[in-house]
Amino acid sequence: MDRRDFLKNSGVMAAAAALAPSLSSCSGNSSDISASLTAGKGVPEAYDCDLLVVGGGPAGTCAAIAAARMGVRTIIMDSGNCLGGMATKGLVGPFMTSYDRYGEEMIIRGLFSEIVDRMVEKGWALHPEGIRWQSPYTAWIKDGHDHVTPFEPEGLKFTLESMCAEAGVKILYHTSFVEPLLRGNRVCGAVVFQKQGMRKIKARIVIDATGDGDVAFRAGVPCSKGCAERGGTMQPTSLFLRIHNVDSEKLEADVTRHLPEFRRVNNVSYRALHWNVAQAEANGEWDIARKSVNIFKSVRNDEWVVNSTRIKDIDATDSESLTAGEIEGRRQVQVLMNFFRKYVAGCEDAVLSCSASTLGIRESRHIEGEYILKAEDLINGVVPDDSILLASNSVDVHGGGATANSSVYTTINAKWYGVPYRCLVPLELDNLLVAGRCLSANSDAAGAVRVMPPVMAMGHAAGVAAALCLKGGALPRELDTDALRAELKAQKAFL
Repeated sequence: MDRRDFLKNSGVMAAAAALAPSLSSCSGNSSDISASLTAGKGVPEAYDCDLLVVGGGPAGTCAAIAAARMGVRTIIMDSGNCLGGMATKGLVGPFMTSYDRYGEEMIIRGLFSEIVDRMVEKGWALHPEGIRWQSPYTAWIKDGHDHVTPFEPEGLKFTLESMCAEAGVKILYHTSFVEPLLRGNRVCGAVVFQKQGMRKIKARIVIDATGDGDVAFRAGVPCSKGCAERGGTMQPTSLFLRIHNVDSEKLEADVTRHLPEFRRVNNVSYRALHWNVAQAEANGEWDIARKSVNIFKSVRNDEWVVNSTRIKDIDATDSESLTAGEIEGRRQVQVLMNFFRKYVAGCEDAVLSCSASTLGIRESRHIEGEYILKAEDLINGVVPDDSILLASNSVDVHGGGATANSSVYTTINAKWYGVPYRCLVPLELDNLLVAGRCLSANSDAAGAVRVMPPVMAMGHAAGVAAALCLKGGALPRELDTDALRAELKAQKAFL
C-alpha cells in the first residue's frame, strides 16, 4: 500500500478534493467546520487558536515562544505540569554542545542562546563559552562535549514559563493529546483529555512536538520506529538522577589520575569510573549494561548529574513498555547509589537528590517528510539551501554496536552541517509541522540532532515558519524558505 492509499484508508483524504489550497479551510463558521471534522464528534469545543503546539518539551516551548512573539495566538499543551520535557521532567543535562565541530564559535543561537543567557544571569546555568572538553562538566569526555551548558532544571522551568507569559502563550498543563481534528488532508486542531473531560482545540496550524510523532502518526503520516538496518531496534533509554553531598575535589582528583586510561575499544567506552565499575562487577554488585559512568558536575559544587542507567527494549509509544522501563530504571538507580557509596572516591556519603519523573527517550518514531535526513549528510557537512539550523553534534547511537554495552559514535568531518526545513514538513498532510526528535531523519541522523540545542533551534524555526504561513496564507509546504531563513537570521539564529 502506498502513502496515498494509506491516507485514504485512514479517512484523511476523504474531502481533499473539495478543499481550497489555503489555510482558510480551518477557519470560518465554527459549526460548519465542526460538522466536517473527521474526529471529535460530540466533543465540546473549549479553545480556539491560530497555532496549537502539542508537547511542552524544548522544541515545543521554543516553537510556541517564537510564534507568539510574532503575534500568533498560540496554545501549548502538555500532559505534565511543567515545560522543558526531557530537560526538566527527564533531568537530562547538561545541554550538549551548541558550538561548531572545533569549538571555535557558538552556532546554535536565537532562542537557545537567550534561554541560556537568562539562566546564567540568575545563577541557574554556566555559559558554554567557559566549559571546555574533558572537564568535570563534560564527564571528562572530549569528542562532542566541548562547550556544554550545565543548568538547573528548576531554573529552566521558571525561565520557560516566564518567556511564554511575556510572549502571550497560553499554557495548558494536564492536557493529553487524544487524536487530531482532520478536515480532509488538513489538521485543524486536536481532541484532548483534561480533568474536565474530553475537549476540542481548534487551530489553523498544529506543531507536533511530542517527541514520538503522536499527532503525525494518528493523522496518517507515514512513520517508522527505530532503525530499519537493526531490525527496528530503538536506542536504549536512561533514567537520569542527581546526587549531592559529594566531595567533588576528591572525586575529581581520582578521575584525573585515571584519565590516561580513558579509551574506546570495539565501540565500548571505558571512561569515568570504569576502574570502579570493573571492581563492582567482579563482586556481583553491577548489572547495568555499561562499562563506565557518565557523571557530569552540575552548577552546584557538591552535586552531580548521572546518566548511567541503561534500560533496553523500551517502546516509548507503548504505555506498558514505558511503565516497565521506569520500574527497571528506578531499580538501576539503587544499584548506582550503592555503587557510588561503596566504590567511588568522594561519594561515601552521597545522597540521592532525585531521579527523573520520566525516562530519557533517545528514539521512537521518525516521520516521513519532504526530505529524510541521513547520517552521511551530517558527517560530510552538507548544508542544504533550506537549512533552518546549523549544528555539529556527532552521530551517537547507543546500543548500536555488537553488544548492549556498545555504541556507535561518529564525529563529523566538517565544521557543521545543516538541517533542512523539509525535514519538518510531513508528506501528504497539510497544516502540520513537526519539531524535535521525531523529525524526518533516519535512525543514525536522528541520533545526532535529537540532543537539545538543535532540537530547540528546530522548535524556533517551526514556530517562525508557522507564523509566516499564518500571516501569508500559505501552507507549510508552500512556505518561501528564503523568507523563513531571513526571519530566523533577524531573530539572531546562526545561518
